[in-house]
Amino acid sequence: MAVRGFSLVEMLVSVMILGILAVVALPQYQNQVRREKEQDLREALRTVRTAIDAFHEDWKQGRIPPGGLASENGYPVSLAVLVNGVDAGTLEGGRRYYLRRVPRNPFADPTLPNLEQWQLRSYQDEPDNSRWGRQDVYDIRVAIEESALDGSCYCDW
Repeated sequence: MAVRGFSLVEMLVSVMILGILAVVALPQYQNQVRREKEQDLREALRTVRTAIDAFHEDWKQGRIPPGGLASENGYPVSLAVLVNGVDAGTLEGGRRYYLRRVPRNPFADPTLPNLEQWQLRSYQDEPDNSRWGRQDVYDIRVAIEESALDGSCYCDW
């Protein structure tokens, strides 16, 4: 009578092969997840910076009415101004919006509101100072000091 099933040696060899595959695949998966987060971060930074530049250009062209929405340098006083919009200044009325919403920071705590996930920079802030002067929003950055896959620091992006 023949015994059916796997021997202990066959089972150990199978488990070892699966373990080796897992050890090789896990770092690749983690790098892929991090690469996707970095790509999302670059896109979010690009989106907000483009909106800030469009707001500033409209201010230089005189399309932003005087009020509390722009600083004396022509930058928005908060990220909320970019989302809430400004009066278009045309005869038809309406509003000009620069962002549909503030993008999410993929490296921030997901329980925080999107507006609180970014470190803001004012036009008057010193380049090496990480504190926001609160005069306006000249730029944004992430508040983490980790290195990206390419070796650069996320806070320098």
